[in-house]
Amino acid sequence: MTAHRYLGALTALLLATGTLAVPRTAAAHTRPGPPPSYADVLDLHGTPTTAQPGDGDDNNPVTVFADRGAWHAYALPENGDTDAYGGFSGPLYIAQEYPWWLSKSFSRIRLTERGNTLDLAGGGEPHLTSLPGRLRQSYDLGRGLRLTLELRFATDRSALVRAEVRNTGPAARTLGAEWTGSLLRPADRPMRDAPSLTATRSGVGVGFAKVRETWDYLTDGTERFDVTHREAVRTTVDGDTYRTEAVRPVTLAPGRSHSFDWTESYTFTAAEHTKEQARVRAVLARPGAVVSAADTRWRGYVVGATRGVPADRRRTAVKSLETLVTNWRSAAGQIKHDGITPSISYKWFTGGIWAWDTWKQAVGTARFAPGLAESQIRAMFDWQVRPDSATRPQDAGMIPDVIFYNDPSRGGGNWNERNSKPPLAAWAVWKVYEKSGNRAFLREMYPKLAAYQSWWYRNRDHDRDGLAEYGATVDAANDSPEQQRLAAAWESGMDNAPRFDAALGTGVVANRAADGTLLGHSLTQESVDLNAYLAADQGYLARIAGTLGRTADAERWKRRAAATSAAVRTTMYDPADGWFHDIALDTGAPLTARGRGIEGAVPLWTGTASDAQARVVRDVLTDPAEFATTVPFPTVAKSSPYFSPTAYWRGPVWLDQAYFALGGLRRYGYDKDADALRDRLVTHAAGLADDGPIMENYDPTTGAPLNAPGFSWSAALLLPILTGDE
Repeated sequence: MTAHRYLGALTALLLATGTLAVPRTAAAHTRPGPPPSYADVLDLHGTPTTAQPGDGDDNNPVTVFADRGAWHAYALPENGDTDAYGGFSGPLYIAQEYPWWLSKSFSRIRLTERGNTLDLAGGGEPHLTSLPGRLRQSYDLGRGLRLTLELRFATDRSALVRAEVRNTGPAARTLGAEWTGSLLRPADRPMRDAPSLTATRSGVGVGFAKVRETWDYLTDGTERFDVTHREAVRTTVDGDTYRTEAVRPVTLAPGRSHSFDWTESYTFTAAEHTKEQARVRAVLARPGAVVSAADTRWRGYVVGATRGVPADRRRTAVKSLETLVTNWRSAAGQIKHDGITPSISYKWFTGGIWAWDTWKQAVGTARFAPGLAESQIRAMFDWQVRPDSATRPQDAGMIPDVIFYNDPSRGGGNWNERNSKPPLAAWAVWKVYEKSGNRAFLREMYPKLAAYQSWWYRNRDHDRDGLAEYGATVDAANDSPEQQRLAAAWESGMDNAPRFDAALGTGVVANRAADGTLLGHSLTQESVDLNAYLAADQGYLARIAGTLGRTADAERWKRRAAATSAAVRTTMYDPADGWFHDIALDTGAPLTARGRGIEGAVPLWTGTASDAQARVVRDVLTDPAEFATTVPFPTVAKSSPYFSPTAYWRGPVWLDQAYFALGGLRRYGYDKDADALRDRLVTHAAGLADDGPIMENYDPTTGAPLNAPGFSWSAALLLPILTGDE
C-alpha cells in the first residue's frame, strides 16, 4: 500500500471507529463531551524517583493512564514540582512482563523568547488534570501567553502529545521550542545497562539491550521507544540526557496559536517498529483527526459505562472505565488477541492475562466496548488445549490459568498450566453477546465452551458422580501431593481460603482414564462454587445453543444444568448450619468445621438454591456477625475461627464475590437487602467514592485498601453493581 493510500485508510478507520484493535465499541450512540465532573476521577499525579516502580509490596504508588492496549503509560506531575512541568511523568513501560519507569519525564517542552527560557509557572500554578481518554496540562506563561499540553493514545503503540501555544496578548511573539529528558536507569545490572539513548532525524530514540531476567526484566534487544516530532528538529545526546530543538522559530500574531505535535512509541520487534513508523507518519499528518476520533470513542465509552448508573455514582463508573482501559494490553508476544491484565500498578499482574479474571472483566467491558470484551475471551481460548497437543493431550479442552507475553519455551516463568480456573466462560460469552448481538461470536465460541465443560467432567470428577472437584494437571510443577493441593487451591481462584488448608484435612487423589492414563489430580472434596458455576455455564450453553438453532443441544444442556443444580441443592446445603459447603469426596458430608465461606452464596447467584434455602442464606448474608460487615461480604464469615480481615482469601472483601452475593439476593427477591449492602460497600470501601484507585480487595472491618491498586475485575464488576444488574 502506498503511503498516501495508507494515510487515507488509517484516517478513515480512526474517524469511523476510533480504534484500530477493537472495531465494535459503544461509540455509535454518543452525546456531547464528558461533563466536567469526570475530571480527576482518579488521582494520576506523581513523579517517579527510581526506575523500579514498586513499593515494598510491589505496588506502583503512582497511578498511570494508558489506552488502546499500549504497553506504556503516563501520569501527571504534581503541582509544585516545577522541574517536571511541561512533560508527562514517565513513561512507565512494560519490559514484556514487568513495569519500569523509563524517565521521570522523558519529553519536557520548554519555550524560549529572545534566548530566554520562559517560566512555565510564570503566571501561577498550572492546571494539571486527567479527563476520560486524555491527560491535560495548562500553563499561564504571563503577558498573554498560554501553553496547553494534551496526551492521548493514537494507536496501540503510540501516544500523541499536542502542545498548543496561544497568544492572547496585544503584540506578536516569536518563540523557540526545545525538549529535554533523561533516562532513569534501573539500579542493578544487567537491567541498568539495558536502555541507551540515540538521536534520530525526527527526535530521539531509546534502544534496549537483551536481558532475560525471568523474575525482573525481559527484553530481546529489539524493543524501542521513539519520540517523533512533526516539526523539523535537531537532537543532541549527552550520556543519559538529550536535547531536541525545533529548527525554526514560530511567530504568533495576537489571537493566533501554534501546535507542536509529537508521538511517543513503544514497540517490541523490528517488524512492529517499521509498521509503527508508517502509522506515526499518518498520525502526525492529521493529528486533529486523531484527536477527534479519540474523543468520540471516549464519549461512547463514558455513555456505555454510565448507562443506568445513578448520577451520584457515575464518577465511580468512569473510574472503573479508566481502570479497565489502562489495563488493556494489545496483542504482543504469546498474547494473540487484545486482553485486559489485572493491574498495571502491581508488578506480577502486568504482562499476563488470567482466565477467571477475563471472564469477569469481559462482562464489565462489554458495557462500553463489546469488541474488546470478545477479544479478551479469544485471548484465553487461543491457548485452549487441543486434542493433538504434544505436551498434554489428556487435557484437551482445558483453559490454562494464565498466559503471559512469554510462554515457558521463551523463559516465561509466570505462565501457568498446572491448573485452570473456575468455569464461567459461557456466562461471559453470553453476557458479551447480550451487549453486542454478535451471533458469529456465539458460533465461534460454542464448540470451545462445550470442550471446556467436557474437560471438567473428564479430568475433575474423581468418582464420576456428576459433581466435580478443583484439582491439578499432570505438570512438572505438580510433583508432590502438597504442590498438587496448592495448584488445586489456585484453580479455585481462592488460593489460601481455609477450606483448602491441609491442616484441616484437604488432600488430593489421582484421576485416571479407563486405561490407567493419569489425567490429573482432584482435591478430596467437591466444591460448592465450582459445581454451581458448572450448572450456570450449562444453562448459558443452553441459551447459546438455542440462539444458534441447535435445539437438541439446548435441551441436553438444560437437563444437565437441572441435574447439576439438583445435586448441589440436595448434597451441599447443611440445614443445621444454614449454609452451602464443600463436601467430603469419600463420605459426602458437608465440611462445616472449616467455617462459612462466601462461596456458599454462589448457589443463590446461579439460581441453584431452593427458595427455602435462599431465605436462610439471606439471613446469614445480612447478619453483621457473619457477612454484613462494615464493607459487606468478607470471603470468610466474621464468625469463623479462621476469619482474618487482611489475610487474602481468609477475610478481605473481593468485589467479584460481592457481585455474586448481591446478585444472589436479587435473584430471590431480596432487592432492598441488596441495595442497602451495595450502598454500604460503595460508601465504605476506601477510594470508591473519591479519587483513590479501585483495589483488589478491602478490609471488611475498616474498608482500608489492601492489595493491588487499579484492579480490573473489581472495576469490571463494579459497573453492574452500580446499576443493580448483578
